[in-house]
Amino acid sequence: MVDWGIGRYEETARELEPVAEVVVQRAAITSAVRALDLGCGTGNAALELARAGASVVAVDPSPRLLDVTRGRAAAEDLIVDARRGEAAAIPLDDDSVDVMVSVFAVIFAPDPGAALSDMARVLAPGGRILLTAWVPGIGIGKAYARLGAYMIQKLGLPAPSPPFPWHDESALAQLAEPLGFTVTTETASIAFRSDSPEARIELDEATHPMSIAAIAALREAGGDVADLRAELTEALREVNEDPTAFTTTSRYVIATLS
Repeated sequence: MVDWGIGRYEETARELEPVAEVVVQRAAITSAVRALDLGCGTGNAALELARAGASVVAVDPSPRLLDVTRGRAAAEDLIVDARRGEAAAIPLDDDSVDVMVSVFAVIFAPDPGAALSDMARVLAPGGRILLTAWVPGIGIGKAYARLGAYMIQKLGLPAPSPPFPWHDESALAQLAEPLGFTVTTETASIAFRSDSPEARIELDEATHPMSIAAIAALREAGGDVADLRAELTEALREVNEDPTAFTTTSRYVIATLS
């Protein structure tokens, strides 16, 4: 499990702010809504929910990121109740949330079934969940999947089980329908930009929790970080859409469970 509190996830979260805006727009918030941002990270969606007038709770396992969320809310004079917790153990009472959003967060839950079950527990009758999931094999995700394969090979790790396909409407429906949900999905896209593939790698190595954890594991095993950088540079060049800088477009799914 990656500790998302290491590094400065704020840098990546800033790039993902447009996704939180889209999700909250789809949520159709009113001032009477009790809302939860599950896996809030730095609070992108929580702040959007509060700006829209909802009563907001933000939950995340990282104490540092919760502090970032609190600080951002205070800076805008917004009320956000930030609590430590995880998707399979949400620190809220039954039927206490009208709208729940999870922007690229619950997709990392180690037990998707347990996570969705607890999400259903805290959701009030007639409530709805909106979550986002990356479409694999596209854009920056395609490049970093190559990093994952490289790490498995270099560290001599067994191949992991395929992750639950949160982006797949049929698979998600099979998990959600027994809990009483109907699932609908739509696809959107977001572009990641840097001055060059090398600049993207430098930024992620300095700030992104997954990159920082990967480099630490490789160094502990006596691996060659320069070799990893060369592998990732080639992978980023393959998905680059801008010959003078670096741009890659990734697709994601917005799933609504109601």
